[in-house]
Amino acid sequence: MDTMISTPIQFTDSAINEIKRLMNEEGFDTTQKLRVGVKGGGCSGMTYVLGFDAATIEDEVYEANGVEFIMNKSHGLYLHGMQIDWQGGLNSRGFTFTNPNASTTCGCGTSFAV
Repeated sequence: MDTMISTPIQFTDSAINEIKRLMNEEGFDTTQKLRVGVKGGGCSGMTYVLGFDAATIEDEVYEANGVEFIMNKSHGLYLHGMQIDWQGGLNSRGFTFTNPNASTTCGCGTSFAV
């Protein structure tokens, strides 16, 4: 019997489309995976990490809507249940994070506290 690890993070269709667009850019390093995580800093104490990086032994690999992503095993505590969206409008452009674990967030939307 196969064991399925549930994906701790959800991506909207627009986020998946933008990530795939970035991965299809000329010169993209196909050895790198999409990394989702957190790091200390920012106005509220922690900042989201979203970018392309090499996997390490500390990472778990997940798949969402046909896109593989990696996340440090210890970051699931902060990110489980989070949704990542892409806003492509003129006034609001970029990835947004909706995190049910955040007790406070800052105005920029990329920093939070638990």
